[in-house]
Amino acid sequence: MPAIETHALTKVFRTYKKAPGLWGAIKGLGHREYEDVRAAEGVSFSIEEGEFVGFLGPNGAGKTTVLKMLSGLLNPTSGEAKVLGFTPWERKDAMKRQFSLLMGQKNALWWDLPARESLELNRAIYGIDQARFRQIVGGLTELLDVVPKLDTMVRELSLGERMKMELIAALLHSPKVLFLDEPTIGLDVTSQKKVREFLRRYNADHNIVTMLTSHYMQDIEELCQRVIIIDHGRIFFDGPLSAIIDRFATHKIVQVTLLDDAARDFSRLGEVVERTPQTLRLKVPRAQVTETARTLLTECNVTDISVQEPPVEEVIRQLFGEQAAK
Repeated sequence: MPAIETHALTKVFRTYKKAPGLWGAIKGLGHREYEDVRAAEGVSFSIEEGEFVGFLGPNGAGKTTVLKMLSGLLNPTSGEAKVLGFTPWERKDAMKRQFSLLMGQKNALWWDLPARESLELNRAIYGIDQARFRQIVGGLTELLDVVPKLDTMVRELSLGERMKMELIAALLHSPKVLFLDEPTIGLDVTSQKKVREFLRRYNADHNIVTMLTSHYMQDIEELCQRVIIIDHGRIFFDGPLSAIIDRFATHKIVQVTLLDDAARDFSRLGEVVERTPQTLRLKVPRAQVTETARTLLTECNVTDISVQEPPVEEVIRQLFGEQAAK
């Protein structure tokens, strides 16, 4: 049985439409107009034990709404979902003890307590015995390199240090499912790398189901083999990360090294991405790559030529732009 399974999961928010100005406010006292916003519509997928899945989409696509329904924080308008065999919005204690939701823009720790005491409160909430608590906290703080920060007030921690402590709090009760909503947002490059390395190792060691949303494509590329892409509340891609380029990339990058620096107009062959006296990078439609390469080799003094796929981040950015335009 899949660890997570959804079928036609839908969430519709009803929002009040206020007319502008004072008259609009007065009019709204007697008669209100409402608008239905479909944050998630017909969302269906399944995730097996141990999978690390990227959940992608532009702002407002419905990612956080879906994660909140799977966590039991929101009731769906219609549809079904199972997490570890439980219906999330029934909020049974047995399920609460087996999952964690970590939101990079929300604080889960007590701001005015030292990190150690915040973790101690979580220990009491989950009923973890002291010996196991010390073992888990000792191992996780060492892996994340924050042992010296345990007695520091949470509000005095740097953003990277606080996020690491939030991760420890989320994993304190050894959950089987972990929902991560922008866990590296705002972190510096070093902290991002440390968190990614930790998540990769923890997932491999504990076979934990992990769903990750992130606007940093490096997070997705380094951690997720499978991605689910959602936009306007609907899923339009679910599969291997590598398949995104095969399915959605409309062009390739042709890079050549030239023997001379003769000024030449290459725009007729494709979009010039980069041009130096000795190198040239062209963005070429996939169907025209062979002909473009043949033309370059025939007309120019080429010492080296390569054809590359575009970066996955660029493909997804282009894809989101196309979806927004529809």
